[in-house]
Amino acid sequence: MILCGIGDEAGASLASQIEATRQLGWRHIEARNVQVPGFAKANLHEIPEPAFDLAVGMLEDAGIGIYCFGSTIMNWAKKVTDPFDITLSEVSRAIPRMQRLKTRFVRIMSFKPAEEEDRMPSEVIRRVADIVKQFTDAGITPVHENCMNYGGMSWRHALELLEGAPGMKWVFDTANPVFNTDRSSPKPWKRQDPWEFWTHVRDVTAHIHVKDARWNSAKNDADYTFPGDGDGQVRRILEDALTRGYDAGISIEPHMVAVFHDANSEAQDDKLRENFVEYGRRLETLIAQLKSQNHAGE
Repeated sequence: MILCGIGDEAGASLASQIEATRQLGWRHIEARNVQVPGFAKANLHEIPEPAFDLAVGMLEDAGIGIYCFGSTIMNWAKKVTDPFDITLSEVSRAIPRMQRLKTRFVRIMSFKPAEEEDRMPSEVIRRVADIVKQFTDAGITPVHENCMNYGGMSWRHALELLEGAPGMKWVFDTANPVFNTDRSSPKPWKRQDPWEFWTHVRDVTAHIHVKDARWNSAKNDADYTFPGDGDGQVRRILEDALTRGYDAGISIEPHMVAVFHDANSEAQDDKLRENFVEYGRRLETLIAQLKSQNHAGE
């Protein structure tokens, strides 16, 4: 099992991300946005080549690997009506950088649906299948996250997308169902059930994002918590995964101090790093408890 965390949740600077990983005694990061000295923060496939070279050197010096790459490819900020060249150029930049870092997995999505949309256009499946083939041909496994995208509209949409894009696997986010509606259900759409979603994609899940939250009706948004304290059914899902022999990556995404895509967030790296390390330690404790329970029941 590989424990890691989405890097920019531990700070904007790569130095802070490395330090948090070291404090936890972990050997891997799930890279997303990075900032290195002399350059602005950006996604790993968007930073200039000199910045990427510097990042590679920092990681090598620290003995830290990139287990999964959290790309922006087809994410919730993009629409399927956008020119496909945007996506193709991101993929062309991502592949050689992943190969240099010896990164096995890349997180992708499937575009942002319209507010009231409950169907998955054939063009979405076509584009996702195209990108999946490009990555698999390069020896990289693309994993799709259940987020604010077509594949995340329900577990039924997830299975439809997986069927249409051979070679793609799933990265399951435990908290995203807490705030996403089930667009396969009758209107008004109910919120998704994390456990129900998990049971339908667990056999094709190659990576897990541990995030937890409770829905706050008063503010019409989620309140993020430590793992096991929210409604993401983290304990139940991890227990099931471990019982079934899951031995792949588990990556933390706290969201408690700052949400990385929130333009109004001004949290400092030290606060992010402190929360990240505490979150990671709590996850380790939870996993140890679950393993102990499993052994006791044998």
